[in-house]
Amino acid sequence: MRLDWPNLVVRIALLSLAAVAVHGYHLGVDDSGIYLPAVLKVIHPELFPYGAEFFLAHAKLSLFSAVVGASARVTGLSDDLVFFLWHLGTVFLFLLAVWQLAKSLFTTDRARWAALLASAATLTAPVAGTALVIMDPYLTARSASTPFTVFAVAAWLRGRRPLALVWIALAFLVHPLMAAEGMLCLGFLAIPATGTSRLLGGPSRSCAANYAAFAVLPTLFNFGPATPGYRQAISMRSFLFLTQWAWWEWLGVAAPIVILVWLGRLKPSGASAIFGRTCRALALSGVFATVFGLLFSFGPAQEAFAWLQPMRAFQPIYIFLFALLGGLLGEYALQSRRWLWIAFFGVLGMGMFSIQRAAFPESRHIEWPLAAAENAWVAAFEWVRDNTPQNAVFALDPNYIALPGEDQHGFRAIAERSMLADYYKDSGVVSVFPRLAEEWQREQLAQQGWTGFRLRDFQRLAREYPVTWVVLQGVAPVGLDCRYRNHAIAVCRIPGARGL
Repeated sequence: MRLDWPNLVVRIALLSLAAVAVHGYHLGVDDSGIYLPAVLKVIHPELFPYGAEFFLAHAKLSLFSAVVGASARVTGLSDDLVFFLWHLGTVFLFLLAVWQLAKSLFTTDRARWAALLASAATLTAPVAGTALVIMDPYLTARSASTPFTVFAVAAWLRGRRPLALVWIALAFLVHPLMAAEGMLCLGFLAIPATGTSRLLGGPSRSCAANYAAFAVLPTLFNFGPATPGYRQAISMRSFLFLTQWAWWEWLGVAAPIVILVWLGRLKPSGASAIFGRTCRALALSGVFATVFGLLFSFGPAQEAFAWLQPMRAFQPIYIFLFALLGGLLGEYALQSRRWLWIAFFGVLGMGMFSIQRAAFPESRHIEWPLAAAENAWVAAFEWVRDNTPQNAVFALDPNYIALPGEDQHGFRAIAERSMLADYYKDSGVVSVFPRLAEEWQREQLAQQGWTGFRLRDFQRLAREYPVTWVVLQGVAPVGLDCRYRNHAIAVCRIPGARGL
């Protein structure tokens, strides 16, 4: 059954809404707590007079913040609504890209639709031990770079090489590191079929050229000793170091490669002529990324190359894998039995829904723009946004992101105010931009012992830094001027702080 373009767009748009209903949406959580403040800085340049370097470092390498911020200024819509609409749009683009991919890999409609439904149902599936999921249930630069990369691969498989390079260039403009992983995927897809078929034999000349190109990378980085601050920042992120991965994380590496090798030797019904070659190329890219990661997981190379995160190359592999398995499932198992389609994807969707609810237990499954916050931390952050000066600088427990009930909501992204560097998310920025390590470590030392702070400690903090307000969990110490309280959080001014 051939669909005209408008009909296809409507169907994928409806599937996108269903995917968001299953996987949820959250404002400012996890990595979006880094990306959204940079967008807010574009929309409202007067925001974040202090500490902006901890989110602008990423923004300077990408057009993501500028484009999303410009869209908010042009439309005049509220910031939260713009972020939500962009999230919906990137989910739609991802599923549209997967459809193009499925058209390249399968010849029957039921295999293509099964591939698309499988991708929609596994949208937030984790990728091995990389701390990534296929598509985040929140807005980041990856939200745009991922569909661009899939579009690039789909175009390459259809033989439209110039278009593929245009898509990958767009991905580079949005997220250079993730686009590089997409380029790795394209590089292995460019290997002739005779090269990929010798999976366990010697590499072809094209493959050797790829290895040689990547072998040049070590000459581009400094192998000098890391500073104590940088070493501390990366040490808490075990996913950067393959030698620290648990066995189940390694299973997430080995299983896709084995499955792809197996699929690459089959000639399944409903598969296109490039099916096997694509599976073999993806398996090769996974092996290459793993070997590359292991080579630089020891000694000084650990610290020099940690920020490259080569295992992120498994994100496009996982995207392909779920689409491939979904397509084969539709072709061989589900076939024309509608009740099986409903039962399988219904159970899979309910399972993913349950996992996402468990991940954000104290928040709405979909944090609708302009809706009242259910999360006590978010409610406090929103009060800060609406009731404190834009130049106010806050201090919070540096571990606040990981506290029970906080659900990983970023203060800057929701409160739209400056803060001292936190321990978790800002250390992730430091792991990519080591020049920030010294300042990050100084601010961590200044906040050491936070849970035991009294009035004099907050006043000492206000003398060292331009901090004027604090957000506290539980009962605030005597002497602080608390202007907001809910059952879990207090927002207080520091008496005598500069700028009050």
